[in-house]
Amino acid sequence: QVQLVESGGSLVQPGGSLRLSCAASGIAFSSYAMAWYRQAPGKSREQVAGISSGGSTNYADSVKGRFTISRDNAKNMVYLQMNSLKPEDTAVYLCKVKFTNYWGQGTQVTVSS
Repeated sequence: QVQLVESGGSLVQPGGSLRLSCAASGIAFSSYAMAWYRQAPGKSREQVAGISSGGSTNYADSVKGRFTISRDNAKNMVYLQMNSLKPEDTAVYLCKVKFTNYWGQGTQVTVSS
């Protein structure tokens, strides 16, 4: 059974940083591309960052230069380092195994003073 468990969400002030983690189990993790999505109230879910099995990365224009996705195949973990956070980054952040329907439950990030 595939499980994805996110952690690291919190309330943070504008300009601050957070590191989200996603622990994966039940899959051959190193073989799969992974992605972070976010969903803000009243908005569609959007992909913010993706990482291939080989480590190639891509980012939404809105987070490019501020967010960094990485993975640790030995630990079956994928991370999202978020810097220079803005109020518009407020959302539930979800981890996903790309090209599948496997999602985590999400972790709340709130950027507010």
